[in-house]
Amino acid sequence: MRVIGTRALGLRTPIIRESDDLVAIACQAVQDAIEHEQIRINDGDILGLTEAVLARAQGNYASVDQIAAGVQAAFPGAASSHVGIVFPILSRNRFAMLLKGIARGVGKATVLLSYPADEVGNQLISWEDVDDKNLNPFSDCLTEPGYRRLFGNEVKHRFTGIDYVDYYTSLGSNIDIILCADPKRILEYTDLVIAADIHTRFRTKRALAAAGAQAVIGIDELLTKPVNGSGYNELYGLLGSNKATEERVKLFPRDCDAFVLKMQQALRELTGKTMEVLLYGDGGFKDPVGGIWELADPVISPAYTSGLTGTPNELKLKYLADNDFADLSRDEARKAIEQAIQAKAGRDQMGKMESEGTTPRQLTDLLGSLCDLVSGSGDKGTPIVLIQGYFDNYAIK
Repeated sequence: MRVIGTRALGLRTPIIRESDDLVAIACQAVQDAIEHEQIRINDGDILGLTEAVLARAQGNYASVDQIAAGVQAAFPGAASSHVGIVFPILSRNRFAMLLKGIARGVGKATVLLSYPADEVGNQLISWEDVDDKNLNPFSDCLTEPGYRRLFGNEVKHRFTGIDYVDYYTSLGSNIDIILCADPKRILEYTDLVIAADIHTRFRTKRALAAAGAQAVIGIDELLTKPVNGSGYNELYGLLGSNKATEERVKLFPRDCDAFVLKMQQALRELTGKTMEVLLYGDGGFKDPVGGIWELADPVISPAYTSGLTGTPNELKLKYLADNDFADLSRDEARKAIEQAIQAKAGRDQMGKMESEGTTPRQLTDLLGSLCDLVSGSGDKGTPIVLIQGYFDNYAIK
């Protein structure tokens, strides 16, 4: 009788470098797990690989100067123009080098920061501060001097210890900052605008265009093709990029669909089993203390094999135990629950009380979040995650 359901195991690998054969490295990691940890691979097991190691193996990088050239290609005459940048997140890793590149490519850059927090929850100030000062973030637009008068000359992020207004203005002598939750307020300064938000970018671009912006693009439209020999991402541009050095960023990986299929075939040849494969980036979870939503990538999983398409179709065991089968003995309840699970095969549970409380999210969002929590973003050295038993249920022995 099986006593373990789902488990997720971080697999250690060597440090991945440019031009490495990631498929071969991943297969070796699985082989090592089989040999040294007595892992038995099954059909339906899942291998997750962080998008970062694929991008690194691809050499998908861009320099700050290449970003500047990309901005100048998007806005003819940008080198002497005033360009607005709306709703960037507060991040040394995610946005700072992009800002440095944009500022290097334009005459003047005005950054509109959303307050009290950015779209993923990083706070410049708290809602209590906003209420205390009787501010309305959607109507009260603060200049940097006005912000300092209200909140002081040093306002540090609670986790990073960084004063982001000070830090962002330090990245270029032509950068200034205003603060407002209404993106249209940037048009009081310039009508050439870059929407730097991630998940709200389409709404922001529509609002700016409708309000009369002469030109508005998103950072997802910068470096969608090579610029002066740079890396690129045809779908997401600079979205999903990470700081590599003080003068270079690593972009989101390319050709992801082809990679997961190649990886799946290699695993089939290695193990004789049909495994599923996904690439994952940030997980979709929120820190309950700081209020920060982890997802700074444009998607949780940029590519996955076909067996991971869809959403869970599950019954809520607690509901069945407390309602339908509450009067049965333990053994009778177990058998009844097993029969209910077997009977639901092929039937959509949406809207049924028996599924109340289950999570109606994409499988790849759930799996990518699980992988991100297992591998972490620090020094664990496990950019590959093996998940087993994910599609099991209580009725499977």
